[in-house]
Amino acid sequence: MRCPFCKAKDSAVIDSRSSDDGFSIRRRRVCSVCGKRFTTFERAELNMPVIVKRTGDRREYDREKIRSSIRLALRKRPVSSERIEEVISSIEQQLRTLGEREVPSAKVGELVLKELKKLDAVAYVRFASVYYNVDDPEGFHRLMLGLDEAETAQQSKSAPQGAGADK
Repeated sequence: MRCPFCKAKDSAVIDSRSSDDGFSIRRRRVCSVCGKRFTTFERAELNMPVIVKRTGDRREYDREKIRSSIRLALRKRPVSSERIEEVISSIEQQLRTLGEREVPSAKVGELVLKELKKLDAVAYVRFASVYYNVDDPEGFHRLMLGLDEAETAQQSKSAPQGAGADK
């Protein structure tokens, strides 16, 4: 590693440890020429896939576009900025773990819908109504039915085993 002070090409690692997030390694180094110490961080570089639009156009992944869509769906909803960032990070992690160089934009939309469904029902319906191009009351009714089915399934998973066995 090149020294940031004197630009010498040789430095020695004197201490290594995992960083707080657990996804990088913090290394303390000392320059063999000037003797100054500095810190470096080593982390795996995982590139985001290219997003393939319905038209076939390819675009670089844009975190800000996801953020603005989610914020719009969550407008005036009681969800913290930190929670929004966690959801975006979760979506990005899921995209990375697909292991694909290119991902259809529809897949990104599905991941956003899945996360919003867990996060806030109103935001889910707002996003889904635009995503699925819902333009009539019956379409909203179908969205709400899907949301009710998901909540019922979630409640049955969290119910204690053997509940109601006394009857």
